[in-house]
Amino acid sequence: MHFQAAPLQNAAGKNAAPKNLAQIEEAAKEFEAVFLAQMLAPMFDGLETGGPFGGGHAEQVYRSLLIDEYGRQVAAGGGIGIADAVKNYMISVQAENALPHGEGEVKHDTDGE
Repeated sequence: MHFQAAPLQNAAGKNAAPKNLAQIEEAAKEFEAVFLAQMLAPMFDGLETGGPFGGGHAEQVYRSLLIDEYGRQVAAGGGIGIADAVKNYMISVQAENALPHGEGEVKHDTDGE
């Protein structure tokens, strides 16, 4: 699924910038970090836990925190493109809601291209 936002314009036809772009970017990066952590978690299922940490409940907690941090680091290093898609979609939805009904055009490209 691919989302592409058309240029944001206000009622006067000038480009409009979202008021909370930094918040949108942060939320998109956090979403990507959580998604990546969920995708990385199965890689650690079934690993032996008798090594340096000795296994047990504490290791399960630590491993969960470590996987979350792996996700954050991958997202902070540029990620895999999910944050950009989420950010663009959130901006387009915000622009769509900010414009009077019928003015401006926001394109949601969901045809899989």
